[in-house]
Amino acid sequence: IRSSSGDLVLNVDSDTVLAADVVTKLVLKMNDPEIGAAMGQLVASNRNQTWLTRLIDMEYWLACNEERAAQARFGAVMCCCGPCAMYRRSALTLLLDQYEAQFFRGKPSDFGEDRHLTILMLKAGFRTEYVPDAIAATVVPHSLGPYLRQQLRWARSTFRDTFLALRLLPELDGYLTLDVIGQNLGPFLLAISTLAALAQLVIGGSIPWWTGLTIAAMTMVRCSVAAVRARDLRFIGF
Repeated sequence: IRSSSGDLVLNVDSDTVLAADVVTKLVLKMNDPEIGAAMGQLVASNRNQTWLTRLIDMEYWLACNEERAAQARFGAVMCCCGPCAMYRRSALTLLLDQYEAQFFRGKPSDFGEDRHLTILMLKAGFRTEYVPDAIAATVVPHSLGPYLRQQLRWARSTFRDTFLALRLLPELDGYLTLDVIGQNLGPFLLAISTLAALAQLVIGGSIPWWTGLTIAAMTMVRCSVAAVRARDLRFIGF
């Protein structure tokens, strides 16, 4: 980065293939000097390899076109994903020292660098954006072991950088506060609901119909909306 000379820096993972017009579309978005970073839409290049890669491809669509798209309406995408992200070089140079010295609880941190850099951009007053028609195809895990390790690494990054984002949230739209809190509390609330349902089944001897039906209904609503927006019936069974 320090040896680069252009106005913009494009970050692409080694296993990612960009559509021919990705750079053009990201550059057009970056014409606004208030934008410090912009990311493209991620899809799974090996989508048809296994049942898991098909699910991950749909998960990526939801993450990009629901979560990131909603955050972008407020100019604050909370994580410009590493496989395809463009940064303003002048913003990067301002933040490079902080970026290179990532510590958490006194120990150096070498994971979740894309989320960390995005939070630093927002703290510095830059906007971060999402460009849905800038398509980047990346290789995703095709078996459970690598997938679970990846998800654990990403979860650690999310929880860690939530602490960094807490001071930033009052300066952003209230939706972002709700979004960040939901991302972090959602898995715990789902786990508690599941455990409570199992306890009711084992101890009380009754089937927790309302709990199951409520979770199923919420899931079906989200999947149905995604199926309509993506024009892809795969999401009905997601």
